[in-house]
Order: sequence, then structure tokens, then C-alpha cells
Amino acid sequence: QVQLVESGGGLVQAGGSLRLSCAASGNIFNINAMAWYRQAPGKQRDLVAAITSGGSTNYGDSVKGRFTISRDNAKNTVYLQMNSLKFEDTAVYYCNAVKIYTDYTRDNYWGQGTQVTVSS
Repeated sequence: QVQLVESGGGLVQAGGSLRLSCAASGNIFNINAMAWYRQAPGKQRDLVAAITSGGSTNYGDSVKGRFTISRDNAKNTVYLQMNSLKFEDTAVYYCNAVKIYTDYTRDNYWGQGTQVTVSS
């Protein structure tokens, strides 16, 4: 099992910045990628940003150029730097870790979520 604990959410004014952290513990070996997702009330959970074990990154279209995902392997922590925040970025942000096995099955792990609220 992998445990993920998010932190760093809060209330910020539009145009401001926040940095989210996700600390992984437990059986963290062979995690292939980690990511941030978000879910606003009444909407589906969407990918915000992802980073592979090799360092490749991928971003949702709505956050490109504003958000940056990074990882500190020594601390088993992934970060999401969010700049130029908009009201529509308001959501619960979830950390995700995925393991992909040789038979292409996968295990997904989720954190408990952290609320980000952007006031307009």
C-alpha cells in the first residue's frame, strides 16, 4: 500500500499563488507516475498535472503556463506550484500515484484531498 498526504491548500485571492505538497509513504517502490487531479462541486475529477518517474511532465490545458509539477525523490514528495490562480481553479485537489505492472495492470492510490479556494 501507498499512503499519500496532501498539504498546502487554502484560500487565496485571484492572481495569487499556492504550493501543494504530497508526501508518499509505505510501499513506494516502483511508483511509475504521480499526479494531481482536481474536482469542483458537481464536476468530474480532472487531471491537473502529472510527472513520471523519469521526470516527464504533462499538464491539463487549463493550467498550462500557470502550474508547475515537480518532485523531490529524496523526500518522496511531489509539489504543485500554482501561480496566477483563477476563480475557476477552486476545487478539491487530490494527489495520485500509480504503479503499472509487467502485465499492464495497475494500482492507483489517492490522497484525502486538499481544498483550494480562489476568491474573485
